[in-house]
Amino acid sequence: MGSFDIITLVFLGLAVFVIFKLRSVLGERTGAEPPTFEGVRRDAQPASRDDRGANPPQRDAESPIEAQMPTSAFRWEGFAEKDTPLAAGFDAIAAVDPSFHPQSFIPGAKAAYEMIVTAFNNGDRKTLKNLLSRENFDAFSQDITEREARGETVQANFVSIDKADIVAADVKGRVAELTVSFVSQMISATKDRNGAVVDGSLDQVAVVTDTWTFARDTSTKDPNWRLVATGG
Repeated sequence: MGSFDIITLVFLGLAVFVIFKLRSVLGERTGAEPPTFEGVRRDAQPASRDDRGANPPQRDAESPIEAQMPTSAFRWEGFAEKDTPLAAGFDAIAAVDPSFHPQSFIPGAKAAYEMIVTAFNNGDRKTLKNLLSRENFDAFSQDITEREARGETVQANFVSIDKADIVAADVKGRVAELTVSFVSQMISATKDRNGAVVDGSLDQVAVVTDTWTFARDTSTKDPNWRLVATGG
């Protein structure tokens, strides 16, 4: 019995010693300890400084929605420079015709340019009458009449319209005016009554530069622009 007590006391002593050493190394858990490394999500982000109260809240970087919001871009970007007479002219036209924009005007101007040149070469007065002002129609028709009197004909083909730039814009009363500079390539030849070429060429491409002014009365429902002046 005595030996049992001694052995028991020895083991109890060893147990107390081991517990004491473990607690001195690991410490006691009180419920307020920080989580272990394995307990933190590896994709978690550290708290921002404002979350810790060190700094006032800062605006985040631009969000995807904010990045897609339209900026206050210059409305005539690509067609006129800011604070120029051309930009002021565009503003004046838009004031009397809110639907106006040079982006939609230019394709129509290019189509009209080709139609007018082709109709003039072919002596097509009917087409010209719908595309020209009265004064310009009279002038074009007179040129056709004189050409016919000489027995001349025109053979022409468009190769391309390389440029069509609006170079001036204005409003006179309710009449909007736009001046366009065209650069085109075409093959054109004028033949006499015997078929001989008297001007131009049947096989050489010529570069042609024209400056035309179109006008439209914005007080009417007629959406068509008509040629009112020509120049080279």
